[in-house]
Amino acid sequence: MDTSIQELIVRLSVMAIPMVLAITLHEAAHAWVAWKLGDDTAYSQGRVSFNPSKHIDPFGTILIPATLFLFTGFVFGWAKPVPVVQSRLRRPRRDMALVSLSGPGMNFLLAILFALLLHTVFLLPASVADWVGQNFVAGIQINLMLGVLNMLPFPSLDGGKVLEQMLPYRQAQWFAAQEVRGNMILLTMFFLLPYLLNKMGLSAYDPYMWLVRWPTTALWNVIATVTGLN
Repeated sequence: MDTSIQELIVRLSVMAIPMVLAITLHEAAHAWVAWKLGDDTAYSQGRVSFNPSKHIDPFGTILIPATLFLFTGFVFGWAKPVPVVQSRLRRPRRDMALVSLSGPGMNFLLAILFALLLHTVFLLPASVADWVGQNFVAGIQINLMLGVLNMLPFPSLDGGKVLEQMLPYRQAQWFAAQEVRGNMILLTMFFLLPYLLNKMGLSAYDPYMWLVRWPTTALWNVIATVTGLN
């Protein structure tokens, strides 16, 4: 088998498990917090679950992330939205913000857990230690990237839903209406536009670097220090 193909298969195998865990637990956290705060809509649909099939969207969870990873090295995607009926929450605006924060919060907790697990790699047989270690490193990176990305105040992202709860009612309604086109706006701004500009020789435009990769690197350094990886 061609060396480049082998390397690609290894990269995909290292990314697959952490990515599925990151997305599954992110969505399960939304569903669990909504349930505990008074809305059992997601719970009744089985979304408080560690079963990936309950959360995966074939297009947003598999096709888009795999394509972007293969051609750009970046990870971006989405799962099936967790249904939340805001009016059923005990304190609708506050609780909706908490539900939204729970997904990225889970990703940051997972990043810390993967960092701690790196300390156990030396206990494994040499034949699997390297691959498992790469999974743990990928788990840190993927969860930090998803956590940072989802906290951006854009429609369709968790940060946008938090912002929506902070806006006056009229402005919040307008902001919520932009959610239907939110993912396309992000894909265009983060990937399509930089790609086209780069082809034109204008490589300085890179909002993904500014808004996601730099904060991810900063958080990586903090976690590495706190968990003793440094």
